[in-house]
Amino acid sequence: MAEEVKLFGMWASLYSRRIEIALIMKGVQFEFIEEDLQNKCPLLLQCNSIHKKVPVLHNGMPIAESIIILEYIDETWPDNPILPRDPYDRAMARFWARFIDEKLIWVSWDAYSSKEEDQGKAIEEACKQLKALENELKEKEFFGGDTVGYLDIAAIMVASWFGVMQEVMKVELLTEENFPILRQWVEKFVDCPIVKECLPHKEKMVEFTRVLLKDFLASR
Repeated sequence: MAEEVKLFGMWASLYSRRIEIALIMKGVQFEFIEEDLQNKCPLLLQCNSIHKKVPVLHNGMPIAESIIILEYIDETWPDNPILPRDPYDRAMARFWARFIDEKLIWVSWDAYSSKEEDQGKAIEEACKQLKALENELKEKEFFGGDTVGYLDIAAIMVASWFGVMQEVMKVELLTEENFPILRQWVEKFVDCPIVKECLPHKEKMVEFTRVLLKDFLASR
């Protein structure tokens, strides 16, 4: 008898939400285990002893890191593929997913959090990287083509986190004027039924982020 699929996550973690979206798109039944990140359960620490963070997918054996988990899901449950079938397109989707996690999020954090004298340059750099991502959409409905795919799921950070941070930090990056195609994609993506089901409420996320960044905001 197959072991039940478990997802260790946390409601406000968009990295966890990536995995929820992919599993639901695939029709995979799973148990979601809500983690208290201030008091992590022993099983999570055992499953992800290196990074000690969510998400972790447990399907007989534990797998950590959301981008890697997405690829595992697509290979394990091949119906309703989320990665492109063409090897080049698949490689490029992986490249841009890593670009989001390893570059875009960090330069955008700099833009939101920099002191006033440094913020102009930081915003300019973040906008440059956002434009690079926007150019990947071209005339497509989604990064995955006509339907939501792997890169769209990875880009949940753009669809949700940017709006939350703009409200908390009072800095606008992802504007309609500068990024009309990307903003259009955000609207279509968050309106997808599965995405809508998985996304945390913005107001709750804003309040959570304010509390999380309370000390940082007080020091500015």
